[in-house]
Amino acid sequence: MAEDSTSTPLIERYLDSLWLEKGLSDNTLAAYRQDLRQYADWLCQQGSSDLLAADHAALLEYLGWRIKVGRSPRSSARFLSCIRGFYRHQVREGVLSTDPTLDVESPKLGRPLPKSLSEAEVEQLLAAPDLDSPLEFRDRTMLELLYACGLRVSELISLQLTQIGFNQGIVRVIGKGNKERLVPMGEEALSWLQRYMQGTRMELLGNLPSDVLFPSRRGREMTRQAFWYRIKIYAQRVPIKSPLSPHTLRHAFATHLLNHGADLRVVQLLLGHSDLTTTQIYTHVARERMKELHARHHPRG
Repeated sequence: MAEDSTSTPLIERYLDSLWLEKGLSDNTLAAYRQDLRQYADWLCQQGSSDLLAADHAALLEYLGWRIKVGRSPRSSARFLSCIRGFYRHQVREGVLSTDPTLDVESPKLGRPLPKSLSEAEVEQLLAAPDLDSPLEFRDRTMLELLYACGLRVSELISLQLTQIGFNQGIVRVIGKGNKERLVPMGEEALSWLQRYMQGTRMELLGNLPSDVLFPSRRGREMTRQAFWYRIKIYAQRVPIKSPLSPHTLRHAFATHLLNHGADLRVVQLLLGHSDLTTTQIYTHVARERMKELHARHHPRG
C-alpha cells in the first residue's frame, strides 16, 4: 500500500501526545503507528483524503476488510483501541466535532491461557546451562532471576547495577510506562547473582566498563532476541516439550505462586500489572493445572 503522507504528521503528533501523557513503551507506540498508518493507507486507496475525513461507515468497512483478509480478532481489537484513542484525542483538541468510533463494538475475544511450565520443567531449564562457560553461567543467573522475580525479558536485559539491592535482596524494576516496582529475589536467585558478580561478570567484561548487569560479549545490553535465542537452546538441550515464549518463566512465576497459595493482589504487584483483571488470567491457569493433576492422580479422576 502507498502511505497517505497527509496523515503522517497527524499520527506523529498524536503518538507524541501519548508518550507525554501516558509514557507508553516504544513497542506499544510502534504498534499504534503501524495500525494508524495501515488504516490511513487503506483510506487513501478508497479515495479518502486522510484519517480526519473518515466516517463511521468507512471504519465499519475497514473492519470488514480486515476480517476478509484474515486479520485476527485480537489484532482488530487492538486496532479499535488505538483508533478510538486517536479520534477521542481529535475531538478533545477541537479538530473534530464527532467521534466516528462511537457505537462500534469490539470483536469478541476468547480468553487464551498463557503458556507455562511445570515446576519440574523449570528446574530442568534452569539446570541446562554449562556452568564451566562464563556465558552460560551468566545465562543461568539470568534464568534464575527471571523465574524468581517474574520479570519481563525487556526488564531483565535492561537491568543496571544500581537497580540491585544486595543487602535488601530486592530488584528495582523499571516496567512499562517507566513505572518502578520493588521485587524480592529470594535466597536462591540472590546466591546465584552474588556468585556471578564475584567472578563471571568481570571475566566476561575484561577491562570493558559497563553498568549493565548482564552484558553481552561486547559489554553492551543484550537484545531481547539474543536472550530468547539462548533460552531456546537450553530448552532443546533438556529437552522441554512444552511450548515456550519469551514470557514463559514470567508465566511460570505467577502460576506457581498461586498454586502455592499466594494472594492474587500480591502477584499483581510483583508482576507490575496496573489492572487486577490482567493478573486474574493466572487463576484460570492454576485451576486448569489442578484439574489436570486431579484427573491424572485421583482413582476416580
